[in-house]
Amino acid sequence: MIVRTLEECRNSERRVASETWESVRMLLKDDKMAFSFHITTIYEGTETHIHYKNHLESVYCMSGEGEIEVVGGETYPIKPGTLYILDKHDEHYLRAYSGEGKEMVMACVFNPPITGNEVHDENGVYPLVD
Repeated sequence: MIVRTLEECRNSERRVASETWESVRMLLKDDKMAFSFHITTIYEGTETHIHYKNHLESVYCMSGEGEIEVVGGETYPIKPGTLYILDKHDEHYLRAYSGEGKEMVMACVFNPPITGNEVHDENGVYPLVD
């Protein structure tokens, strides 16, 4: 059994941040799970280019508003209660709108699991799918 809190993870090496986002890695590959689980905040008024080449990614927006633009494809609004799923080919931009309370807080699941700070198992297999 694994029991941990968001705050204890936030105050450890499991917190990773950039200029546009912060991610607290609640579960990583080292936890011996077939996926990783994160709580990620996209800062308001920012745009982040993301491309995890070999990951299935499931993201649920808990708060804030913004949009996701799939490179070469559609743009979709994101608001609380929105779930989006990306397959291993979905290069995208994630934007959080400007304004008070607009930063997006999301629960994210990756398969294969992320291994650490920003180290992705790009040649990994999909343990929950294989």
